[in-house]
Amino acid sequence: MEKIYQIYGRDAHDMTLRLLTAANAIARVPAGGSVALKPNLVVTGRPEDGAVTHPGVVSGCVEYFRAHGVRDISVIESSWVGDRTMSALRASGLEAVCDKWDVPFYDLKKDETRPVDTPVGKIDVCRRALDAGLLVDLPVLKGHCQTRMTCALKNLKGCIPDREKRRFHAMGLTKPIAALGAALRPGLVVVDSICGDLDFEEGGTPVQTDRMFLCTDPVTADAYAAHLMGLSLDQVGYISLAAEYGGGEAAYDPGDIVALNAPSDAAAYIKPSGKVAKLTKRVRQDQACSACFANLVRALHVTGRTDIDIAIGQGYKGRTFDGLGVGRCCKGAAKCVMGCPPTAGQIARALEEA
Repeated sequence: MEKIYQIYGRDAHDMTLRLLTAANAIARVPAGGSVALKPNLVVTGRPEDGAVTHPGVVSGCVEYFRAHGVRDISVIESSWVGDRTMSALRASGLEAVCDKWDVPFYDLKKDETRPVDTPVGKIDVCRRALDAGLLVDLPVLKGHCQTRMTCALKNLKGCIPDREKRRFHAMGLTKPIAALGAALRPGLVVVDSICGDLDFEEGGTPVQTDRMFLCTDPVTADAYAAHLMGLSLDQVGYISLAAEYGGGEAAYDPGDIVALNAPSDAAAYIKPSGKVAKLTKRVRQDQACSACFANLVRALHVTGRTDIDIAIGQGYKGRTFDGLGVGRCCKGAAKCVMGCPPTAGQIARALEEA
């Protein structure tokens, strides 16, 4: 089974360096080969809004690969139809990273394309993505109003021209996303799950998760991402389909998760606002780790259960509580979802049974 390296915190640069080092990522670069970094710059927005990749993820990658002798490093991306890639680059903070590290950025809206054979027919793919010695996928784990979730596979949609993006929507997204993932298949995936939107690709209702993870199989990465979101593979149809198309393995073994630190190493959850505040109106949190709290928010969002008294956080150690406790710190509750942290799926099942 594919190993998944996972780390908690908020320093995207340092977390990325530690993930790449633990996974010996340099071994994925062919001798004398180039590295193309593909972040998510879908819209003009800030990372803290839950839509675009944190700039520290890119700078961490650049520092790591430079330190290991790779000189041909670039950043490639195109925003969604209707937005300007360069505007998104500046707003995200990535332009400053490219300037500081003297790394070229290529707007794939202006790139040449080549047709690639896929299980759903030919798809025009941008040349810089196809020609990279190592294509590094740097998605944001977040919700999506049409596909429920977007992560490694759907992030590759930025490697096709706008005309193909329009065609993907006309085809219903699921099949072409799966086909593109199987055809392009990045050699490394570093997932930014520090904060991601609950519902929408363009951000606005972020949930602070303070987590990142690395995998070399984009299908496995998405299978694990769905699990973290509290979603089944049936709810995100392109994951299993990508596996059927030969893009990877739509499964993961919990025993293959390599934890580089513990959820308690992340900061306490920040004060929720907007939609998150509505979802958590009956949640009593006391020193809750962001990883645990985010999984609870995902579960509340998926199940729609906001009618249950819930306790969460390290402040509940040794205390009793009549409602539902989330995490082993709350084992004194009448019913507790054990784990450190429990997954969104485990919490969702407990909510549905309550």
